[in-house]
Amino acid sequence: MDPILDHTVDHVLASQDVAYDWSYAARRPELGTLYEKSKDLMWNARTTLAWDTDVDPERELVSDAMIPIYGTEIWQKLDPVREIPKVRQHVVSYLLSNFLHGEQGALLATSQIVAAAPTAESKLYAAAQVFDEARHVEAYNRYLNEKIQLVYPPSPHLKQLLDTVLADSRWDFKFLGMQILIEGLALGAFGLIHQTAEEPLIKQITQLIMQDEARHVAYGVMSLRGQYEGMTGSELRDREDFVIESSRLLRDRFLAQEVWATVGLPQAECEAAANASVTMQMFRRLLFSKIVPNIKRLGLLTPYVRQGFEELGILEYETWEPSA
Repeated sequence: MDPILDHTVDHVLASQDVAYDWSYAARRPELGTLYEKSKDLMWNARTTLAWDTDVDPERELVSDAMIPIYGTEIWQKLDPVREIPKVRQHVVSYLLSNFLHGEQGALLATSQIVAAAPTAESKLYAAAQVFDEARHVEAYNRYLNEKIQLVYPPSPHLKQLLDTVLADSRWDFKFLGMQILIEGLALGAFGLIHQTAEEPLIKQITQLIMQDEARHVAYGVMSLRGQYEGMTGSELRDREDFVIESSRLLRDRFLAQEVWATVGLPQAECEAAANASVTMQMFRRLLFSKIVPNIKRLGLLTPYVRQGFEELGILEYETWEPSA
């Protein structure tokens, strides 16, 4: 039985802060530079991408190593003609579907940032990012429907995080959750897909979106710089808890829990195999290589967050150079 994507509209109750900036003053010139770069690098998903590319959804479009059960005993028992092609299609659909849903979340969150950002220059860049996110939604939606011919619903882990980001009224939570955490993790994942993809169209889509996402992360770092200096007590603990819990949700969204029963495999065994897979453990850690350095750069790698990151096995990236 194939997954059925529920096309009903989902609602999240969100209290929205709206900030005017009547001065229009340039307080951070680098934001203006980023805005100009964003305009110069705009691309059209309809005309730029090679949609005439023939795609077989059951081929190894991205490396099989990104399939959570790859290399396990369960994988080795799969029929290479009947079962592995189906698993490939479903896992790639699951992976790209959650990128699609994450891009819609980014579209909504960035539209909120346009209203909540405290300066005019920040609003201008956020408006450019809104169009970036719309383009990403368009590209992934078309690729999934026309080429993979299968779309999965959002992972509960991703949905929970998006709901938290969209519902919180504090502007810095939206920057922290979307620009630093979700976009930062996407950068790590896109880098791996771009390196391993065998299919030229998804490689092209990934490369273009990566260029956009790098600017989005940079925007978050610029906007939050100095925000947490001297913050103490319950306000800081709110941010620390948010970073740790969000990182747990992001780590667990790549295990493809919803796929296994759908393709007729034993779900509990597949989940256990995925969790025990050394390859998957390494992949899930590497996704945080773009997040941890920027959390440190913002002054949020406190002893409390360090402990949380150590438990997640991602503290090794604190010495890496920030990507933004």
